[in-house]
Amino acid sequence: MTLLATHPERNVIRLELKHNDVLKDLDDADREELEPHMSVFDGGKGDFLLYQGVREMEQYFIIDGILKRVVSNQEGKEMILRFADENDMETSYAAWRLGTPTPYGIVCVTKARVIRMPLKEWAAFLDAHPKAKASFEFYVMRVMSEIMAHTITLHLLDAPGRVHRFVRKHPDLVDRIPQKQLASYLNLSAETLSRLRHSGKI
Repeated sequence: MTLLATHPERNVIRLELKHNDVLKDLDDADREELEPHMSVFDGGKGDFLLYQGVREMEQYFIIDGILKRVVSNQEGKEMILRFADENDMETSYAAWRLGTPTPYGIVCVTKARVIRMPLKEWAAFLDAHPKAKASFEFYVMRVMSEIMAHTITLHLLDAPGRVHRFVRKHPDLVDRIPQKQLASYLNLSAETLSRLRHSGKI
């Protein structure tokens, strides 16, 4: 992990950050204010950025690759809450504001490059920039709403319906997420997902 300011590819990464959904409306002065707190993380498949149940939290901006937000029980059974890819972000901002441990983990689904910064510094920046804070908090609420909608569809839709909904909402991710991971997200077995795809039902 290297500070963005000293990273050999810093100029390219700075340009990529300008396309991030959360950062794109910031001006150059805002970016300069944030950069000293930013570091570059290059993770491999299965690497954890955040563990469930911790209190030390960070803000993540995705440059490349796919992350997943996951909840696990004591037996290790995992539920995937969402996927996030390039120009998206991941956060445990709500838990930080509430003063509670992280309710989920954040894991690399594929090889990924992520910009990370301490959530304390990110929250301080937001508090000093009300417009950015309002925009970010709206983004967080939208993500939470999407997770709620997904959870509801797991109960209301049959297997083909769940897959159709994902394809409709995330066409760019369908062929990038490993089938086992996608099946888990849709609460299907990998065999069922494969059968549906090969039978032409999805």
